[in-house]
Amino acid sequence: MADSKNMTSSFNQTCDPVVPSVNPFFVLVYSLVFLVGLLLNGFILKFYIGQAQQQASSSLMVYLKNLTAADFLLCLSLPLRIAHCGSKLFIIRRLYCSFGASAVYVNIYASIIFMWYIAANRYLKIVHPSGTHVLQSVRTAHIISMVTWVCLLAPSVTYSILFFITEKPLTFTPSRCEPLFSASISLLFKIVHTLCSIIFLLVFISLVFFYYSTSRRVL
Repeated sequence: MADSKNMTSSFNQTCDPVVPSVNPFFVLVYSLVFLVGLLLNGFILKFYIGQAQQQASSSLMVYLKNLTAADFLLCLSLPLRIAHCGSKLFIIRRLYCSFGASAVYVNIYASIIFMWYIAANRYLKIVHPSGTHVLQSVRTAHIISMVTWVCLLAPSVTYSILFFITEKPLTFTPSRCEPLFSASISLLFKIVHTLCSIIFLLVFISLVFFYYSTSRRVL
């Protein structure tokens, strides 16, 4: 009987294995990205804050500020990602899976979307050089930026709340977040990832179109 319990305990500890040869690599890469990104984006953000008393002169500047903010917040969310890759503590896994992962993805996709807006803005400036299009106004840029952040943060906040409400109790420390997910969290996770994949493809196709069309008009 005792042997059976020991075998069950051993199985629970090894059923979600960690790959030790991979984690140090990601810790190093994420650490370099964190240090370099924090320094560069912090400098740019400080410059924008220093110019805060001046109203944004163009919609492009609005999107650039939001892109810089998204990159800076992404850098701030990386330490928990680094701890997740380099630590086996359950509390670190729980913190990362509850809101650290969503914070990383929110800021990644915020950066992707604002780069999309910047490309579209430049394309409109070529198509409408007079700057009279409604999408080129500063007010519209502020509204679009605000709606973007709300749409990105809403599922992230919902995910974190559901995670704490429906978290599955475990007797081992998982190396991934999936073992902590309930059925509702798993469903939300799949829906969000599907939407993110669609957004990524749409942005990629749009960027190719914008830059190709812009280069043809310029040349």
